[in-house]
Amino acid sequence: MRVGFYGFGAISRYIARVVLERGWEITGAVDISPRLIGRDIGFLLGIEKYGVKVTNSPEPLKGSDVVFHATGSWLDRVFDQLVTLARLGVDVVSTCETLAYPYYRYPDIASKLDREARDNNVTIVGAGINPGFVLDVLPVVVSASLSSIERIRAVRSLDAAKRRKPFQHKVGIGMNPSEYLERLKRRELTGHVGYAESVYLVGRALGIDFTKVEEGQEPVIAEEHIIIDDLEIEKGLVKGVRGWGYGYVGNKEVITIELYAYVGAEEYEEIVVEGSGYTIKWRSTGTPGDIGTASVVVNIAETIHRHEPGLVTVVDLLPFKPRFKKS
Repeated sequence: MRVGFYGFGAISRYIARVVLERGWEITGAVDISPRLIGRDIGFLLGIEKYGVKVTNSPEPLKGSDVVFHATGSWLDRVFDQLVTLARLGVDVVSTCETLAYPYYRYPDIASKLDREARDNNVTIVGAGINPGFVLDVLPVVVSASLSSIERIRAVRSLDAAKRRKPFQHKVGIGMNPSEYLERLKRRELTGHVGYAESVYLVGRALGIDFTKVEEGQEPVIAEEHIIIDDLEIEKGLVKGVRGWGYGYVGNKEVITIELYAYVGAEEYEEIVVEGSGYTIKWRSTGTPGDIGTASVVVNIAETIHRHEPGLVTVVDLLPFKPRFKKS
């Protein structure tokens, strides 16, 4: 396959390494950073010269089989970039969290992007480890062995001390709690983006018509002075976040999504599916976020050409459709 990159930051470089391991060809890389423009991507990946330099023009991406897009979390801020890629005639797999289920926050933009994709005969999908797999696709997969579903609870817990500095920054580690909440409100920091998107993805797969969906997140406060290697957090400051998404049918909470991302948190994922006759509980020892994201989007890119043109979601790509038990 011939693939390109729109955005060549840390996540894209993880994706690029997986791409090269598969023997695919990289056609081009686009970024706006002056530190990256003009540099050979091979040197940025820590390997020998590759022969493709980062540019601020998307034109070299034309002719790619698929382009990996990784520049931001908010669809309204990256919409023009995605339209540009659609008009180049390339399929797109994007790590933009709000693109995973864009009809929640951006129904009008989503409709416009779907038309652009169809008009240009391309497929666009938002994916990643979360949203895009652990708290949405995986619960749907676990649900496949039940004839009907009554309730799903999915939890992801990770130790933020083991994550990259940019991740630690976006979950507010070391910040004053009130300042962090204010910066979240202004979208200067994101915490985690995608609680409601994951709820809606599960609902889309199970055919649930939600009465309402709620989401939120709050800082987790250090109860003592923490020192781990070069990470130091004073008592009373933020050590990470706790977040949630709830989907209701009537007054009943039928889909529950929870994320714990703070220093010292246990590493695991747990999915509990209650169905007709029995309950399934699935638990892991944790999934690395960066290489997990890279693997998910590359695996989707492998087969994206098989799907109809338009804006699709990751659950639309699944080969089965579990059923929600309606009361």
